[in-house]
Amino acid sequence: MRRLAPLLLGRLARARPWAPVPRRGAAVPASGEEERFVFLEYEPEPSESAATATATAPRRERGQPGRERRERGPAAAARQADPSVPPSGLSCSGCGAELQCCDGAAPGFVPAEKYRSLSESAAGLRGAVCQRCWLLTHSGRALRLQLPPEQHRLVVSAALRRPPRHGRGPLLLYLLDVLELPDPVLPQLPALLGPDVPAAGLLVVGNKVDLLPADSPGHLGRLRQRLVTACVQAGLRAAPLVDVRLVSAKTGFGLEGLVSRLQRSWKCAGDVYLLGATNSGKSTLFNILLRSDYCKSRAPNIVDRATVSPWPGTTLNLLKFPIINPTCDRIFRRQERLKEEARKTEDQLSSEEKKYLNQLKKQGYLVGRVGRTFQQQKGIPVVDFDPDTLSYGIDEDPRHSPRNREEREEFTYNEVKDARWCFDTPGIVKENCVLNLLTEKEVKLVLPAHAIVPRTFILKPGMVLFLAALGRIDYLEGEKSAWFSVVASNLLPVHISTLNNADAIYEKHAGQELLKVPMGGEERMKEFPPLVPQDVTLKGIGTTEAVADIKLSSAGWVAVTAHAEEKLLLRAYTPEGTALVVREPPLLPYISTIRGSRIAGTAAYRTKKPPSLVENLKTPGKR
Repeated sequence: MRRLAPLLLGRLARARPWAPVPRRGAAVPASGEEERFVFLEYEPEPSESAATATATAPRRERGQPGRERRERGPAAAARQADPSVPPSGLSCSGCGAELQCCDGAAPGFVPAEKYRSLSESAAGLRGAVCQRCWLLTHSGRALRLQLPPEQHRLVVSAALRRPPRHGRGPLLLYLLDVLELPDPVLPQLPALLGPDVPAAGLLVVGNKVDLLPADSPGHLGRLRQRLVTACVQAGLRAAPLVDVRLVSAKTGFGLEGLVSRLQRSWKCAGDVYLLGATNSGKSTLFNILLRSDYCKSRAPNIVDRATVSPWPGTTLNLLKFPIINPTCDRIFRRQERLKEEARKTEDQLSSEEKKYLNQLKKQGYLVGRVGRTFQQQKGIPVVDFDPDTLSYGIDEDPRHSPRNREEREEFTYNEVKDARWCFDTPGIVKENCVLNLLTEKEVKLVLPAHAIVPRTFILKPGMVLFLAALGRIDYLEGEKSAWFSVVASNLLPVHISTLNNADAIYEKHAGQELLKVPMGGEERMKEFPPLVPQDVTLKGIGTTEAVADIKLSSAGWVAVTAHAEEKLLLRAYTPEGTALVVREPPLLPYISTIRGSRIAGTAAYRTKKPPSLVENLKTPGKR
């Protein structure tokens, strides 16, 4: 089980783990003066802790070595490039970019020596991955590419404007991150489609529901209604709205239901396009659909998985797999499998299934089991690799690649001549997003990878809440205390201060360990935009229900709960050029109730993590 423990500033805090900690170098506040607090932080799993320690390790040189490494990447790649070799005409199996060795800063680059050796093999470059996908998959490094700002949007728009195949337009499967509501790209969808796009239907899917705790019974129904409202407000009239679903592409929650819905309503009438903003989870959904009953039975052995990473804009071109034809016999066999699996309890699962299920429970609150009816799913081998050598494919060992590639399966002509395809498209880049300002190490800390544990504070007027160095909320005026519940990555620190000391704290600790993100010290903060304020006025509706969420771009949000009819004047800050949104009504109105007891002498409450839930597994003891 994951543990929550106090992580307070300074060694003296270990002796008194719940005591308020003064800013280093500052005098201890006199009696009656507001104190500053560091709230208990998330204690990650050992593997996650090691990754975080690497990401937050002290800089050994002045400046930002991480940023310098990223700048040295294209220079090193340029030395391995060969401008005389023309592009291959084949796509990277991870991101869809055309494979080439002539420009190290362009998409699809493979070092010239590796490119030539691949070209001379029996299978050629088919199924190979570019250098960027390899580094993203195996070492978490993101290479900056010289891409025009509108490149992703142009690829999507051109794909959607293709002439209809099979006499019918495509189904648009729009995926949005429920944490990002209101979705910044959804209102742009009508303009992206235009009047000449012959779309036959639109299915909106809210992803990442596994990250949000249930604040009250029926919270999923409330979230779904928020999606419906967002679609109406976006004016989506270019295609009829088929349905609105909630899923987790990572833990599998809701995906069997999504597959059943697609097969019942769309069947195999035409192609399907996965659309959405960057970081919405399209490639993760693409990969899990590839290994579900939605694709042809042989496709997982032929089609490579899409590259998945937290770095925005990973997919650069179209990826696809063939959709299976849901005949009556196949639908019946699938329903029988689902019924049989729903009768199982956790005790009846194999040891491997239990282990995998427990891993998913640690990652999210809502978990689902995605199986296959028509082909037994194969395990994914663990690959020992040399990070300095590019493999032939994502899952292949460089030492044995030639033999594996010669035996690679291919589709027959009859299998694909009339096939309908599911396409993964490049994500539309979100404007005014704080993620655009961050390095890859900072992005990993900001984007939640595990179930979010809400952190609640009770603040008086004159107190300030920092969410890392990416957001700040000042409680300026009010008659009574109010509750502020932070919903953000568990790895982002929350710091409570007084209004008089807030500016000094930000000046001293932005870029340092206390506020953590951004990281890199004074040199990093010189190029990071300053925080700009926006005044917010709210009126409380009760001590158990939040009145609004203050969304600090993509860093997270703070739900504000106040006494009924209590008027609050707040001032919220986000980095210049990013969007601050006041979300009314809040996404999780009863989030402040998910808390433990008050921590004596502080503004914080102990955290409480609700249990995980598996959707298609019988509860032990029930018949």
